[in-house]
Amino acid sequence: MPKTLPVVDMSAPVCCSPVAAGPVDDAAALEIALRLKALADPVRVKLVSLLFSSDAGEVCSCDLASAVGLGESTVSHHLSQLRRAGLVESERRGMNVYHRPRRDALVALCTVLDPNCCR
Repeated sequence: MPKTLPVVDMSAPVCCSPVAAGPVDDAAALEIALRLKALADPVRVKLVSLLFSSDAGEVCSCDLASAVGLGESTVSHHLSQLRRAGLVESERRGMNVYHRPRRDALVALCTVLDPNCCR
């Protein structure tokens, strides 16, 4: 029988003591690991980079797909993983979906890994 994975609400930015502050408990370690796992793919890192570098602050799925050279359904899958990790927000407008990075969530993740980062 497959092992059931724990469910963690990742809609809010990660919020726990920095890992450098001392040993983290199991719940905090899982919360951090799930967010890092969402970023542990070169396509997802590139998508986040494209979202951050957008002058408009948001990018349509169709534009992201052409930028990374993948189909829209594949890009949609990657974006859903980032959204589930709380790192991206998406909004449907008609036939298109627009995505933007959740800067607070990414800054919080950086701060948990290194409290002196991003200062």
